[in-house]
Amino acid sequence: MPIRPNILLILNDDMGYSDIGCFGGEVDTPNLDRLAAHGVRFTQFYSTARCSPSRASLLTGLHPHQTGIGVLTYDQGPEGYPGNLNKNCITIPEVLKNSGYRTYMSGKWHIARDLRQPSDAWPKQRGFDHFYGTIIGAGSYFDPNTLTRDNENIESEALSDEDFYYTDAISDQATRYIREHSQDNPDVPFFLYVAYTAPHWPLHAREEDAAKYEGRFDVGWDRLREERMRRMVDMGIIDRSWKLTDRDPTQPEWEAAENKEWLLRCMQVYAAQIDSMDQGIGRILGMLEETGQLENTMIIFLSDNGACAEPIPEDVDPDELVDSLAIARRHTRKGEEVRFGNDPSIIPGQENTYQSYGVAWANLSNTPFRLYKHWVHEGGIATPFIVHWPQGIHDKGSLRHTPAQLTDVMATVLEASGAVYPESYQGNKILPLEGQSLLPVFGRDTLERGTLYWEHEGNAAVRSGKWKLVRNYPGPWELYDMEQDRTEMNDLAQQYPEQVVKMSALYWAWAKRCGVIPREKILDIIKNSAAKAFWEEE
Repeated sequence: MPIRPNILLILNDDMGYSDIGCFGGEVDTPNLDRLAAHGVRFTQFYSTARCSPSRASLLTGLHPHQTGIGVLTYDQGPEGYPGNLNKNCITIPEVLKNSGYRTYMSGKWHIARDLRQPSDAWPKQRGFDHFYGTIIGAGSYFDPNTLTRDNENIESEALSDEDFYYTDAISDQATRYIREHSQDNPDVPFFLYVAYTAPHWPLHAREEDAAKYEGRFDVGWDRLREERMRRMVDMGIIDRSWKLTDRDPTQPEWEAAENKEWLLRCMQVYAAQIDSMDQGIGRILGMLEETGQLENTMIIFLSDNGACAEPIPEDVDPDELVDSLAIARRHTRKGEEVRFGNDPSIIPGQENTYQSYGVAWANLSNTPFRLYKHWVHEGGIATPFIVHWPQGIHDKGSLRHTPAQLTDVMATVLEASGAVYPESYQGNKILPLEGQSLLPVFGRDTLERGTLYWEHEGNAAVRSGKWKLVRNYPGPWELYDMEQDRTEMNDLAQQYPEQVVKMSALYWAWAKRCGVIPREKILDIIKNSAAKAFWEEE
């Protein structure tokens, strides 16, 4: 019987399609580039448009609505979904653990509603032998909320360590897991899920990492987008015939932009966050080599959605971030007051700041596509996807243009490991797996697969063959030929109305089957809830 591979699944947070070096970007990512050079890159891999739904789909092989997480995890929207991983899905670690694997996680969870009290949607209760990380979806990199080991809150560890930086902590814990597993369970395969928060806002980085990028982005977002596009074409990632999308219409050309020093610093810190992650991945790879496990470890890397254009307004209410959302601290570990919002007089990067890098830089991060996280146009859902597996991939450094999405990861892991997806688990009926294995695509670019679907906050899409039907809610359906126009510049909906009818019917059938709540109903829920709250206050 073949030796079953270890599985290392690495997910990062809110990073654009083309930020890393091996996808055309300016950020130094030698370790990810190394994985790409000795593995395969998928150029048309898709996440969902938001953090929590992507994590739910990635770990279960289902569409996020089927798992109970259609939008986020807060039980205060209300958004119409429970916001809690349900019991009609099974996670990768649960399946692999039943098949004899040891299972570990380091990083961001963000698929449980309860943030402080362990629940049946927490990592330990969903298949992980050991967990280190945060339950919440965002926060300070120097003092994160909900830092947890297994089921125990350990926020005091960050408070007592002046050198604590969350990205490093995630990497170092993952490295320890590998070393300890090699010592204690040398003949047992492992599954390790490493879920970074980098480069999700707030812009927090070690100064030595940020300083490295001084001058790197000085020519501005317009020229950098053009330069990235050329590199991506030369790499074969982007077809030469596809056009670079226009600059986001809300943003000025670089030469006319104000506060350039602050803007450049924002992008430098963002790049530093990715750089720090890549350094940590290097340490993880080093431990795999040291323990003799690199050759038989399938490593998968991807981002959870496209780049994030969310601004943090200068007048943002700290109470909302600190108390309602639990994603920030009012004070640093030394007692300094945290200054919230994208105020150009405040230089980002330090623990006493809380800022984001904004629309124009997110537009660069998603080169050559348009739109961002939240939307299901290419800028919101296209992600870099790298697979490295020396014993399973022989066409090293190659590209794969076959479309794929998050639901395929579970199916791929199952085929590689020999684990069996169950019909029931712990007395609960489990929904059938939605994805298909990508193992055949490792060997050759098949370009054949079933229909792909997305929905987030009313934004919806269907991809079938070369066609993609997509809408920016509440706007009309748009239709694109993805072979000729993947950057979605030429809407063909008026030219091919029969295709729109056919694909929209596919979408609504899928939405009904998978429990997608129509956005109109959710808005009614929110409206009625707000009215109820108003009268209760009165």
